[in-house]
Amino acid sequence: MALKLNGSCRCGKVRFSADSHAPVPFMRCYCSICRKTAGGGGYAINLHADKRTLKVKGTPAVYHAALDDGHGGCRVSTGERHFCPACASALWVFSPEYPELFHPFASAIDNELPKALSLVHMMLSSRPSWVEPEIGPDDQCFDEYPDTTLEDWHRAKGLWMD
Repeated sequence: MALKLNGSCRCGKVRFSADSHAPVPFMRCYCSICRKTAGGGGYAINLHADKRTLKVKGTPAVYHAALDDGHGGCRVSTGERHFCPACASALWVFSPEYPELFHPFASAIDNELPKALSLVHMMLSSRPSWVEPEIGPDDQCFDEYPDTTLEDWHRAKGLWMD
């Protein structure tokens, strides 16, 4: 059975809930977008949730990040970063490339989440020098994207909730 995620912003004007089959907060993203929009420790933690079960009270604002195109220009990300327009709390990311999913920030979740026994650190090449990752002996590290998905990691660890 999936875990019901209940989340909110700091001021309480936006609240949401959804079901997650992969609720363990194990992946720390150090990219500049996550770091600057979600704050906290120099990284952000995204979860995996079922978009069909998303229920929202209040109206979040949406931000599309500008991405360096590698040729001196930029393009606008298709990823939609939802946040509270009143207190600016980061809530979730939705990508139209994966319409059945959305990715709540663990920091926005109000109920208890399972503790990860090991972590995956991604986008370490974007980490600023002031950020010192706390890397455990069983953690995996990637300069860019990991070679496994949120679902695959949960399934491999026996943590997928049907």
